[in-house]
Amino acid sequence: MDKQMVDKQMVDKSTVELLARRAGLDKALAEHPEDVAAAATQAAGAARKIKAPADPRAEPWPPMRAGDGL
Repeated sequence: MDKQMVDKQMVDKSTVELLARRAGLDKALAEHPEDVAAAATQAAGAARKIKAPADPRAEPWPPMRAGDGL
């Protein structure tokens, strides 16, 4: 992996701390800050791979109907 790719995947330390605290991960952040940072970096990479639908009103699967097939 080249340096530019690594820099893009790094997440700002203060952002990681803020999100971890809001998620209730205070103990994990205190005991394993490197693991929390690694998880945040991995999550940011996964979020970048998700593509937004061309039509935001489109449903990703057919609408559910109550009673059909029950």
